[in-house]
Amino acid sequence: MASGSHAACPSPETAYSNAPRILREIAWVTGATADKAFGVPMGRAFWLRKAAVLDRVALAEEETYAPEVAAPAVETAEEAAGQLADFDHTHYTTRGPIKPLLNPPGRSYRPYVRQEYLAWLKSRTDS
Repeated sequence: MASGSHAACPSPETAYSNAPRILREIAWVTGATADKAFGVPMGRAFWLRKAAVLDRVALAEEETYAPEVAAPAVETAEEAAGQLADFDHTHYTTRGPIKPLLNPPGRSYRPYVRQEYLAWLKSRTDS
């Protein structure tokens, strides 16, 4: 990924404009976890939807609160974004043009999550 390729990632507004409501996504992620038998690995949809909903929560926190108040939500979103990037890197499941890296620009995988979520949403509505 060349420097500046974060610019190729969609904005949060673009990535999440057709996303289900945050509470619905939280319910889906929680349900997916509850329905999974112990020791069975979670699939890509889980990691993607978890990372995207946590990114959306962090964005709302960043918009509403002072940085030190929003920091825990941002850290949680960064961790989830890294988990998705790690999954995609390991399983070669990236859908967008920007590939996950070990050290993304700005040290954030959140723009990568937005790219992947938008690609996932489009694939669901195109079929």
